[in-house]
Amino acid sequence: MRRVILNMKDRIFADAVATTLREDKQGEFYVLPTTTPEEALQYGTSCEPYALLLEVNGYPPYVLEERLKIRDAVKKVNPDCKIVLVVDENSEKKVAEEVRRAKKAGRIDQFIYGSISASYLVALMDTL
Repeated sequence: MRRVILNMKDRIFADAVATTLREDKQGEFYVLPTTTPEEALQYGTSCEPYALLLEVNGYPPYVLEERLKIRDAVKKVNPDCKIVLVVDENSEKKVAEEVRRAKKAGRIDQFIYGSISASYLVALMDTL
């Protein structure tokens, strides 16, 4: 089973994402939702997760710079951990562009727009 650490501000969306991953027919994902970035960092460095799924927006502590700090700390301990950022491309256009640049620069493994379908999310996480 692959562990996914989930840290998102929007709890309703986070619960929907967690449920979607848990209900994958392959039964591949064990989702650990976290309520703070510090908790995401703690789990990310201590339980050898398959992936960190982190929301990015324009407000601290969910800004890209802070998320990349978590990424750097986790990658030091677990270089194989996949870093996936979720951004709302409609309400956070500037942030979405910054996230795309981070992907192009190789800082993250993948990014997801908040408007994707549930089945696409599972498929994307499965192929990381």
